[in-house]
Amino acid sequence: MRGRALPGWLIALLGASFVLYTDDYVIAGVLPEIAADLRVSEAIAGQLVTVFSFTIAVAAPIAAIALARLPRRLLFMIAFIVFSIANALAALTPSYEALVLLRVVSALAAASATPSLFAFAASHAPEGRTGRYLAVVSLGVTGSITAGVPLGTWIGSAFGWRFTFAAMAVAGLAILVVLMLLLPRTARPDGHVGLVEQLRTLKRRAVVLGLLANCALMTGSMMMLTYLASYLAAVSGAGPDERAFAFALSGAAGMAGIWLGGVATDRWGPDRTLLFGVAVIVAAMTGLWSIWLARPVPIPVVLAVATVWGGMAFWNSPAIQTRLYALAGPVAPQALALNTSGTYLGVSIGAAVGGIALAGSGVGSLPLLAAAFAICALLLLGGARTVAARTA
Repeated sequence: MRGRALPGWLIALLGASFVLYTDDYVIAGVLPEIAADLRVSEAIAGQLVTVFSFTIAVAAPIAAIALARLPRRLLFMIAFIVFSIANALAALTPSYEALVLLRVVSALAAASATPSLFAFAASHAPEGRTGRYLAVVSLGVTGSITAGVPLGTWIGSAFGWRFTFAAMAVAGLAILVVLMLLLPRTARPDGHVGLVEQLRTLKRRAVVLGLLANCALMTGSMMMLTYLASYLAAVSGAGPDERAFAFALSGAAGMAGIWLGGVATDRWGPDRTLLFGVAVIVAAMTGLWSIWLARPVPIPVVLAVATVWGGMAFWNSPAIQTRLYALAGPVAPQALALNTSGTYLGVSIGAAVGGIALAGSGVGSLPLLAAAFAICALLLLGGARTVAARTA
């Protein structure tokens, strides 16, 4: 195993990803406290999440193009300084309106840095280990859900929601120091191509189809995750404790799935990895639909199928990103930025479509819809592969 140890700078990128994604999701844990203190409804306070996610979805590809020539160390330095200042001011803000503005500023910093974390890992990975390196950075996503959000929620409940933002500001400065110490000083911008060439490459059909496939996968997966509590209650009568355990299992399975998906990407290639991952997702959704038809079903049976699905929902991420990185060539950072936008867009679409289905045909239709989105993603990936082969 000599020479296989992960470099310190890669662990630093994982920490950066963890901090940025925690900042997005942690609001959910302290919403009641924010609403009460700033004298707004919880529904209004919840729009802080929407504002943050929408800002990243819009700003990430724009920032990737505009900042393409900026050295990565300098980009990370500026982004995390702005991120920390925005969170520090959020801890002191006297009004909801000011907090919204500061969340936009924090999201702009995250949008500038997040795609470059993945692009840096991919461009500096040894041959044959790109999938693993992308998987390590992706662990920050599931890690933020399983550890970052609970920790931020505990801080908020123990000391007040303002301390949660203060903790995020400190975490941002801490990870900045780690990045500056561990990132290679010779790191250069991810690309030196002009704006016209960037846009021409990003408009290639293979790249567009790959981006759409990721959005479809996220739509189906997040639609099911958003309404998983409703599904569990309907098929097994699961109470709050069982539902919490289900989410914890899904988070743990997601972390394992990301890493194993990265290993599979390096060994099998992204295409075979995606085929396997999507096939298992479709099988799991079919299983959840069958459980719905056979309800009530013992909770352990439901949890077993849901946990497999939770792992596979994140399994595909390294393969998708590796595929895009290869297709986009010199503008890979910009393609990964668009992929970030597609991920956030998929989350939004999944919640909306799932809500419509829940109101119209009931929770039992969600597994079938999720399977349909997965199959659609598989067809889009097949189209991307075909187009790429023809233009190679």
